[in-house]
Amino acid sequence: MANHFSALKRARQTEKRTAVNRSNKTLLRSSLRKLRTAITSGDKNAALAAYRETVSAIDKSVKKGVVHKNTGSRYKSRLNARVNAVASK
Repeated sequence: MANHFSALKRARQTEKRTAVNRSNKTLLRSSLRKLRTAITSGDKNAALAAYRETVSAIDKSVKKGVVHKNTGSRYKSRLNARVNAVASK
């Protein structure tokens, strides 16, 4: 346990930041899950709508530092390919 005032403050800040990061990561993962279910269902319109929402969530998470820039780009690229495969059918 922290003994100094500065260490106590850092512990409080860490708790707050951890909660924010966990919330942002949960938002990203839930939108990815929603898109993947729309893709597996085969519904073209639902997949396109979920893709737009997911890309926005990915960009926000990259901006906030939840995931790395290249990871976000990789997610978007692979999801776009899967959405286009559903849309072409």
